[in-house]
Amino acid sequence: MNIALVVLATLLGLMTTFSAFGKYSMNARAVESLYGVGLKDRQIRLLGTVEILGALGLLIGIWIPILGLLASIGFVLYFIGAVIAHARVKDAPKDIGPAFILLVLSIIVALLQFAR
Repeated sequence: MNIALVVLATLLGLMTTFSAFGKYSMNARAVESLYGVGLKDRQIRLLGTVEILGALGLLIGIWIPILGLLASIGFVLYFIGAVIAHARVKDAPKDIGPAFILLVLSIIVALLQFAR
């Protein structure tokens, strides 16, 4: 098994799980920029659920490759949407940065999944 894939998929899963808990708890720092792109509380919590499910998909995907591939592709699409949403409202780079970093990590994990 590719060690880089396991490490990066675990890192992505942990980062998105941490992000999801910020959304579930409605942490002011975590949701401030989401309000800025026009999201409501219910939508923010829904995004947290998507992140948790994706993280579980990555974890289970270590043993079931197709699930890991689908989860990583899902995260690529999720974070493309996040970057576009922040760019559309002309957020500062510090607000777009986390979504962009997670997009790059998601792309790397997806490419490693494809190479499996």
